[in-house]
Amino acid sequence: MTIYNKLIRDRIPEIIQESEGECVVEVLTEQDYLKELQRKSQEELNEYLAASNSNEAIEELADLLEVIYGLTKCHGFSIEDLERVRQHKADKKGVFDKKLFLVEVRKKE
Repeated sequence: MTIYNKLIRDRIPEIIQESEGECVVEVLTEQDYLKELQRKSQEELNEYLAASNSNEAIEELADLLEVIYGLTKCHGFSIEDLERVRQHKADKKGVFDKKLFLVEVRKKE
């Protein structure tokens, strides 16, 4: 028996039952779900940062995006709301395409 105590994707119990046997799951409260999504976001970010190639990186980015979608819904917003806010910020402040790195800001004289 292996103890995991972590948030999992919805189909994981089905997959476990088909291949390995039984598993024990609990349905979280909204408060605990938010906390576990936050923890999962850190886990997925760390896995992305540890990726050793682009194929691993894209897999971890997809996992991170799924967690972000879950967090978005937890906060009462839709994926469309998230995209609207992202687009607004992109229009107002730009994106990261130019690879700009701010070194310092000097005051005007």
